[in-house]
Amino acid sequence: MRSPSILAPVRGTFRAVARAVAPGSADLDERTWLRGEAVVDEALAERPRKVRRQVVLFLRVLALLGRLRWGRSLESVPSGTVRTLLAGLERSRLLLIRRGVWGVRTLAFMAVYTQPRIQAGLGYAASASGWEAHGGPQGPWPGRAGAGPPEPGVLTAGDDSGGDPDGGAHRA
Repeated sequence: MRSPSILAPVRGTFRAVARAVAPGSADLDERTWLRGEAVVDEALAERPRKVRRQVVLFLRVLALLGRLRWGRSLESVPSGTVRTLLAGLERSRLLLIRRGVWGVRTLAFMAVYTQPRIQAGLGYAASASGWEAHGGPQGPWPGRAGAGPPEPGVLTAGDDSGGDPDGGAHRA
């Protein structure tokens, strides 16, 4: 039996935020929305209960701000207006508010951009074979699909030795 959706109590507000921040989300049908929300629910289910409550609380605060400011729900306010509200909040002096905006924005992106129809419309075609799937080169180390060691003196992520065999800083 599937547990109830984490976003169910704030679904309308979440969708209003998604429509405001994720181009292409305005014309999603109900089935697609539910599939996207299931992706978000799955991601949130892996987080501590406290984090899930904070996400729902922040969405409720956004809904309240919409009611106080415009006298109606965020769902009934134009997306541009919701975008303006979020832009103001992301410049808040309070770190918690800024984090809340970025958190719900990230969840909205997750819900929308995991949809195959949206991905196809954007031309997104990720593949395990990387650039080869797009007709590009194999990577920086041909013949090894990017898995080989770099040439001497090439700095790679997680390596601050600069290619010096002694492990020290690379000197020019």
